[in-house]
Formats: sequence, structure tokens, C-alpha cells
Amino acid sequence: MDLLKNAVEYGIIGLLIALSIWSVAVAVERWLYYRRVDLTQFTDIQTFEMALTKRLVIIGTVAANAPYIGLLGTVLGIMMTFHTMGTSGTMAVNTIMIGLSLALKATAVGLLVAIPCVVMNNILRRRVTELLTIYKVQHGTRG
Repeated sequence: MDLLKNAVEYGIIGLLIALSIWSVAVAVERWLYYRRVDLTQFTDIQTFEMALTKRLVIIGTVAANAPYIGLLGTVLGIMMTFHTMGTSGTMAVNTIMIGLSLALKATAVGLLVAIPCVVMNNILRRRVTELLTIYKVQHGTRG
């Protein structure tokens, strides 16, 4: 059972923390890019839009999947609790609480990663829309 506990503790929660760091790094890079982007270097709007949306899918994917990864940790934590209760043949409160707290910790970390990623994704996508609008106004394009 220690293997399952370590899988939840270090595997699931570690993965979520790594994804969180990756998302924040992408968000910071994109925000800095948006602050210094030169609209005159792009000849068409499609190229400009591709440059603006580069790597935003990473943040969106982490935002969409972090709760599911946390849920996987929850399921594994509850399985660990039931297995421990079944093999020991007792209903020890401390065993149940340790397993359930680990399960809930995985859920909480999944949500703590997903919620800021959704916010970052929305803010960055809004900035993309603003920059595309400025580009269209400056270049007289429609659409």
C-alpha cells in the first residue's frame, strides 16, 4: 500500500505541481511577448494570430485536465483506504482518516492548479483579442 500512497503523494500531486509551474512559465512568457509585440512586423493577420496564440493551448489543456488528475488521486486514495481497511480487518479511524485526507489533498491540488490556469488562459486570450483588434484597425482589415 505504500506504493499506492507514494503514487498519489508524489506522482499525482507532483505531476500537478509540475504542470502548474509549466503553465505559469508559459503565461509569463506570453504576457511579456504581448507587451513587446511589434504589429508592423506581420504582413497578414493569420501569421499574427498564430504568433499570438502560440503555446496558449498548454495553459488551456492543463486547466481542463488538472481536476481529472486530482480526481484520479482521489480515487487512488480511497482505494488505498478501502484496501487497508479490508486487509487489516478493522475499522481504525486513524487509517480511514489518513487515506481520506490524502484523497482530498489530491482533489484540492487539482483544483488549485486548474482555477488559476483558467484565469490565466482567459486573461491571455482576452489580450490576444485586443491585439488582433488593434492590428485590424491599423491595417484596415475586416473580419
